[in-house]
Amino acid sequence: MKAVKANLLYDGKGVQKNVYVSFDGDSIMEVSRNKPDCEILEEGIVTPAFIDPHSHIGLDRAGEPGLESEANDKLDSMIPLGRAIDGVYMDDHAFTESVENNVLYSVVLPGSGNILGGMGSLIRNFSKNTKDAFVKDIGVKMALGYNPRSTTEWKGTRPTTRMGVAAIIRENFTLAQKAANLMEKGKKTIDEIDPKTEFLIKLIRGEYKIMCHLHKEDDALFLMSLVDKFGIRPIINHGMDFHSKEIFQEIKKRNLSLVYGPLDSHPYKVELKHESWRNVELVQNSGVRFALISDHPVILQRNLFLTTRHFMRFGATKEQCISYVSSRPAEILGLSNMGTVEKGKLASFSVWNKDPFELDAYPTMVFGEGNLVHQE
Repeated sequence: MKAVKANLLYDGKGVQKNVYVSFDGDSIMEVSRNKPDCEILEEGIVTPAFIDPHSHIGLDRAGEPGLESEANDKLDSMIPLGRAIDGVYMDDHAFTESVENNVLYSVVLPGSGNILGGMGSLIRNFSKNTKDAFVKDIGVKMALGYNPRSTTEWKGTRPTTRMGVAAIIRENFTLAQKAANLMEKGKKTIDEIDPKTEFLIKLIRGEYKIMCHLHKEDDALFLMSLVDKFGIRPIINHGMDFHSKEIFQEIKKRNLSLVYGPLDSHPYKVELKHESWRNVELVQNSGVRFALISDHPVILQRNLFLTTRHFMRFGATKEQCISYVSSRPAEILGLSNMGTVEKGKLASFSVWNKDPFELDAYPTMVFGEGNLVHQE
């Protein structure tokens, strides 16, 4: 067993002072004021590992031209059987910079050029290859708004309007629902269903999460019409053009979650014309469960934690800000063994030289599932 001393511990939910975090193997054994009878590796400020619930790291790779990007396949607008993990290269040096800044886990998603781009994967940023990095499939990337209608020169069936995007989704979901009904009546077996439809049946039955890209409030309302009709449980991704209390009321009424961001990026398209860092006040006060994302490389994942400063401007505590990049994404994604520093959770955390909210703070030791993965 090993331990670190936390002069201050942001545990992902609250704050504790002068405690020891003991760990053995990949798990935290105890958080206690009593000094354990083992080696004390470091002393400082401790935080849980940060989790980025929406990124394209390893697909859009640092130092490589845009033509090398593997975030979007141009085969068709509906590629449900794609998997982001199949396109990741772990030698992207952005992974190293993320680990140095305590971002140890990424949800890597296909891009938003397709309506259904494929399955997103939770990976360990500190692993050397995709076999070791892969943790689990998280959910299917779906996209609304401008992006999937901006790719008309790509192959396959492509919409030119948001109306067309909605029609393709509605048609495919309806066909899947009808196929499911026939199976329930014994008129079809699973072996008679094509792989795409089989996947969509599982999607509308809630066996897969839907990570839905959208920015504008009207696109969010269309998504919620799908929630009402098909019973799907999507996670709203982005929402950067949300600027009214009413949209948050609709989201909260359906108990949906939001992974919000990327903050501090340039609003480069019309559907971001209401984007402002000041919108975080609405997000924070909405009562909607949310976490923060980088959308790497839109903003670099290493800077994810820095975006919490906007929430502090509107009254968020330090403990809350830590939760927005640790326990909140874990809760939204259903990751029961990570996101906090407490007994039984994975020993993924960092020891900082000073309070991470100070501008010159940095991790001196970073632990990923019990292993030292970075040291200054």
